[in-house]
Amino acid sequence: MRKCLLIVSLITLTATSWGQRSNTPEYHKKDDDYLLRFGYYLGINQMNFKAEYSRYTLDQMEIKPQLGFNVGLFADLRILDNINLRIEPGMFTSQRNLTFPESWPEVRNPDNRLRDVKSTYIRVPLVLKFSTDRIHNVRPFVVGGVSTSFNLSSNEKSREDNDSGQFRSRTNMNAFEVGLGVELYLPFFRLTPSIRGIFSMQDEIIPDDWTVAIQSLKTQGVFLNFIFQ
Repeated sequence: MRKCLLIVSLITLTATSWGQRSNTPEYHKKDDDYLLRFGYYLGINQMNFKAEYSRYTLDQMEIKPQLGFNVGLFADLRILDNINLRIEPGMFTSQRNLTFPESWPEVRNPDNRLRDVKSTYIRVPLVLKFSTDRIHNVRPFVVGGVSTSFNLSSNEKSREDNDSGQFRSRTNMNAFEVGLGVELYLPFFRLTPSIRGIFSMQDEIIPDDWTVAIQSLKTQGVFLNFIFQ
Protein backbone atom coordinates (compact mmCIF):
# COMPACT_ATOMS: atom_id res chain seq x y z
CA MET A 1 0.00 0.00 0.00
CA ARG A 2 2.88 2.39 0.75
CA LYS A 3 4.34 1.85 -2.72
CA CYS A 4 0.94 2.58 -4.29
CA LEU A 5 0.59 5.78 -2.23
CA LEU A 6 4.08 6.87 -3.29
CA ILE A 7 3.34 6.27 -6.97
CA VAL A 8 0.01 8.11 -6.76
CA SER A 9 1.65 11.01 -4.91
CA LEU A 10 4.27 11.34 -7.65
CA ILE A 11 1.62 11.24 -10.37
CA THR A 12 -0.50 13.81 -8.54
CA LEU A 13 2.43 16.15 -7.96
CA THR A 14 3.44 15.90 -11.62
CA ALA A 15 -0.12 16.55 -12.82
CA THR A 16 -0.55 19.40 -10.32
CA SER A 17 2.65 21.06 -11.50
CA TRP A 18 1.47 20.71 -15.09
CA GLY A 19 -1.98 22.08 -14.24
CA GLN A 20 -0.48 25.21 -12.66
CA ARG A 21 1.63 26.14 -15.69
CA SER A 22 0.69 29.63 -16.82
CA ASN A 23 0.85 28.72 -20.51
CA THR A 24 -1.78 25.97 -20.09
CA PRO A 25 -5.37 27.09 -20.86
CA GLU A 26 -8.01 26.70 -18.17
CA TYR A 27 -10.16 23.67 -18.96
CA HIS A 28 -13.84 23.10 -18.13
CA LYS A 29 -14.42 26.59 -16.74
CA LYS A 30 -18.20 26.14 -16.51
CA ASP A 31 -18.15 22.74 -14.79
CA ASP A 32 -18.04 24.20 -11.28
CA ASP A 33 -21.24 26.16 -11.90
CA TYR A 34 -23.34 23.02 -12.50
CA LEU A 35 -25.83 22.23 -9.74
CA LEU A 36 -25.41 18.47 -10.22
CA ARG A 37 -22.48 16.50 -11.52
CA PHE A 38 -22.02 12.74 -11.96
CA GLY A 39 -19.10 10.40 -12.45
CA TYR A 40 -17.51 7.13 -11.44
CA TYR A 41 -14.47 6.00 -9.47
CA LEU A 42 -11.99 3.15 -9.38
CA GLY A 43 -9.42 2.41 -6.74
CA ILE A 44 -7.76 0.15 -4.21
CA ASN A 45 -8.08 -0.21 -0.46
CA GLN A 46 -6.45 -1.79 2.54
CA MET A 47 -8.82 -2.72 5.34
CA ASN A 48 -7.69 -3.63 8.83
CA PHE A 49 -9.27 -4.46 12.19
CA LYS A 50 -8.71 -2.49 15.39
CA ALA A 51 -8.90 -5.05 18.19
CA GLU A 52 -9.62 -4.29 21.84
CA TYR A 53 -9.22 -7.05 24.41
CA SER A 54 -11.34 -7.86 27.43
CA ARG A 55 -8.39 -9.07 29.44
CA TYR A 56 -4.66 -8.44 29.62
CA THR A 57 -2.80 -10.72 27.23
CA LEU A 58 0.81 -10.74 26.10
CA ASP A 59 -0.10 -12.55 22.89
CA GLN A 60 -2.56 -10.71 20.66
CA MET A 61 -4.31 -11.84 17.54
CA GLU A 62 -2.20 -11.27 14.43
CA ILE A 63 -4.01 -9.28 11.73
CA LYS A 64 -2.54 -8.98 8.22
CA PRO A 65 -4.50 -6.72 5.84
CA GLN A 66 -4.40 -7.36 2.10
CA LEU A 67 -5.13 -5.07 -0.84
CA GLY A 68 -8.71 -4.86 -2.10
CA PHE A 69 -10.52 -3.22 -5.01
CA ASN A 70 -13.25 -0.57 -5.03
CA VAL A 71 -15.54 0.76 -7.76
CA GLY A 72 -18.61 2.96 -7.74
CA LEU A 73 -20.56 5.99 -8.93
CA PHE A 74 -21.03 9.41 -7.42
CA ALA A 75 -23.48 12.29 -7.57
CA ASP A 76 -22.29 15.75 -6.51
CA LEU A 77 -24.68 18.54 -5.44
CA ARG A 78 -23.28 22.08 -5.28
CA ILE A 79 -24.51 23.82 -2.10
CA LEU A 80 -22.19 26.83 -2.15
CA ASP A 81 -19.24 27.82 -4.31
CA ASN A 82 -16.83 25.85 -2.13
CA ILE A 83 -19.14 23.32 -0.45
CA ASN A 84 -20.65 20.25 -2.11
CA LEU A 85 -22.72 17.32 -0.87
CA ARG A 86 -21.67 14.03 -2.40
CA ILE A 87 -23.13 10.50 -2.36
CA GLU A 88 -20.88 7.70 -3.59
CA PRO A 89 -22.62 4.29 -3.83
CA GLY A 90 -20.30 1.47 -4.75
CA MET A 91 -18.77 -1.84 -3.78
CA PHE A 92 -15.39 -2.97 -2.53
CA THR A 93 -13.60 -6.18 -1.71
CA SER A 94 -11.21 -6.77 1.17
CA GLN A 95 -9.21 -9.53 2.82
CA ARG A 96 -7.81 -9.69 6.34
CA ASN A 97 -5.84 -12.71 7.52
CA LEU A 98 -6.35 -13.37 11.23
CA THR A 99 -4.25 -15.74 13.32
CA PHE A 100 -5.35 -16.65 16.85
CA PRO A 101 -2.50 -16.96 19.40
CA GLU A 102 -1.65 -20.54 20.24
CA SER A 103 -1.31 -19.52 23.90
CA TRP A 104 -5.00 -18.59 24.25
CA PRO A 105 -6.81 -21.33 26.23
CA GLU A 106 -9.87 -20.88 24.00
CA VAL A 107 -7.89 -22.01 20.95
CA ARG A 108 -8.78 -25.67 20.97
CA ASN A 109 -7.02 -26.65 17.77
CA PRO A 110 -3.54 -25.10 17.35
CA ASP A 111 -3.39 -26.33 13.74
CA ASN A 112 -6.56 -24.39 12.83
CA ARG A 113 -5.70 -20.86 13.98
CA LEU A 114 -5.67 -19.00 10.63
CA ARG A 115 -8.81 -17.29 9.29
CA ASP A 116 -8.83 -15.72 5.81
CA VAL A 117 -11.58 -13.13 6.19
CA LYS A 118 -12.60 -12.28 2.63
CA SER A 119 -15.42 -9.78 2.28
CA THR A 120 -17.44 -8.03 -0.40
CA TYR A 121 -19.22 -4.87 0.72
CA ILE A 122 -21.92 -2.67 -0.74
CA ARG A 123 -21.01 0.81 0.55
CA VAL A 124 -22.91 4.11 0.52
CA PRO A 125 -20.95 7.15 1.80
CA LEU A 126 -22.54 10.58 2.24
CA VAL A 127 -19.89 13.28 2.62
CA LEU A 128 -19.44 17.04 2.52
CA LYS A 129 -16.65 18.32 0.29
CA PHE A 130 -14.91 21.60 1.18
CA SER A 131 -12.85 22.95 -1.72
CA THR A 132 -10.41 25.80 -2.10
CA ASP A 133 -10.78 28.29 -4.92
CA ARG A 134 -9.58 26.94 -8.22
CA ILE A 135 -5.88 27.48 -8.91
CA HIS A 136 -5.70 27.41 -12.70
CA ASN A 137 -6.41 23.70 -13.46
CA VAL A 138 -6.06 22.47 -9.89
CA ARG A 139 -8.50 22.49 -6.96
CA PRO A 140 -7.60 20.82 -3.61
CA PHE A 141 -10.34 19.73 -1.21
CA VAL A 142 -11.10 17.86 2.00
CA VAL A 143 -14.12 15.65 2.72
CA GLY A 144 -15.84 14.33 5.83
CA GLY A 145 -18.98 12.35 6.49
CA VAL A 146 -20.48 8.98 7.27
CA SER A 147 -21.09 5.74 5.42
CA THR A 148 -23.07 2.56 5.78
CA SER A 149 -21.86 -0.74 4.35
CA PHE A 150 -23.50 -4.13 3.83
CA ASN A 151 -21.14 -7.10 4.11
CA LEU A 152 -22.28 -9.78 1.67
CA SER A 153 -19.78 -12.27 3.19
CA SER A 154 -20.41 -11.68 6.88
CA ASN A 155 -21.74 -15.18 7.80
CA GLU A 156 -23.60 -13.44 10.65
CA LYS A 157 -26.44 -15.99 10.69
CA SER A 158 -24.27 -19.03 10.11
CA ARG A 159 -24.44 -21.73 12.80
CA GLU A 160 -20.82 -22.65 12.17
CA ASP A 161 -18.26 -20.75 14.24
CA ASN A 162 -14.51 -20.83 14.85
CA ASP A 163 -14.70 -24.41 16.09
CA SER A 164 -15.51 -25.22 12.47
CA GLY A 165 -12.99 -22.74 11.07
CA GLN A 166 -15.69 -20.16 10.31
CA PHE A 167 -15.08 -16.52 11.33
CA ARG A 168 -18.29 -14.51 11.61
CA SER A 169 -18.87 -10.76 11.60
CA ARG A 170 -21.88 -8.45 11.56
CA THR A 171 -23.53 -7.65 8.26
CA ASN A 172 -24.01 -3.90 8.71
CA MET A 173 -21.13 -1.50 9.30
CA ASN A 174 -21.52 2.24 9.96
CA ALA A 175 -18.41 4.38 9.80
CA PHE A 176 -16.94 7.87 9.87
CA GLU A 177 -14.99 8.93 6.79
CA VAL A 178 -12.42 11.70 6.30
CA GLY A 179 -10.16 12.37 3.38
CA LEU A 180 -8.50 14.77 0.99
CA GLY A 181 -7.79 15.04 -2.69
CA VAL A 182 -7.17 17.32 -5.62
CA GLU A 183 -9.27 17.92 -8.73
CA LEU A 184 -7.20 18.08 -11.92
CA TYR A 185 -8.85 19.76 -14.90
CA LEU A 186 -7.47 17.92 -17.92
CA PRO A 187 -8.22 18.66 -21.60
CA PHE A 188 -10.88 15.94 -22.06
CA PHE A 189 -12.10 15.17 -18.54
CA ARG A 190 -11.62 15.94 -14.86
CA LEU A 191 -9.47 13.50 -12.86
CA THR A 192 -9.59 13.47 -9.05
CA PRO A 193 -7.08 11.38 -7.06
CA SER A 194 -8.17 11.15 -3.43
CA ILE A 195 -7.32 9.29 -0.24
CA ARG A 196 -9.96 8.42 2.34
CA GLY A 197 -9.82 6.98 5.86
CA ILE A 198 -12.71 4.89 7.18
CA PHE A 199 -13.36 4.22 10.88
CA SER A 200 -16.11 1.85 11.99
CA MET A 201 -18.39 3.05 14.81
CA GLN A 202 -19.38 -0.31 16.26
CA ASP A 203 -18.09 -3.75 17.19
CA GLU A 204 -18.38 -6.16 14.25
CA ILE A 205 -17.44 -9.52 15.72
CA ILE A 206 -19.96 -12.30 16.37
CA PRO A 207 -18.71 -13.80 19.66
CA ASP A 208 -18.07 -17.48 20.21
CA ASP A 209 -15.87 -19.60 22.47
CA TRP A 210 -12.70 -18.64 20.57
CA THR A 211 -13.22 -14.87 20.90
CA VAL A 212 -13.72 -14.57 24.66
CA ALA A 213 -10.58 -12.43 24.97
CA ILE A 214 -11.74 -9.98 22.28
CA GLN A 215 -13.87 -7.12 23.55
CA SER A 216 -14.42 -5.49 20.17
CA LEU A 217 -13.23 -5.67 16.59
CA LYS A 218 -13.73 -2.57 14.43
CA THR A 219 -12.85 -1.95 10.81
CA GLN A 220 -10.31 0.72 9.94
CA GLY A 221 -9.07 1.23 6.44
CA VAL A 222 -7.68 3.43 3.70
CA PHE A 223 -9.23 4.00 0.27
CA LEU A 224 -7.27 5.31 -2.68
CA ASN A 225 -9.65 6.40 -5.44
CA PHE A 226 -9.45 7.90 -8.91
CA ILE A 227 -12.62 9.79 -9.81
CA PHE A 228 -13.46 10.43 -13.47
CA GLN A 229 -16.00 13.02 -14.59
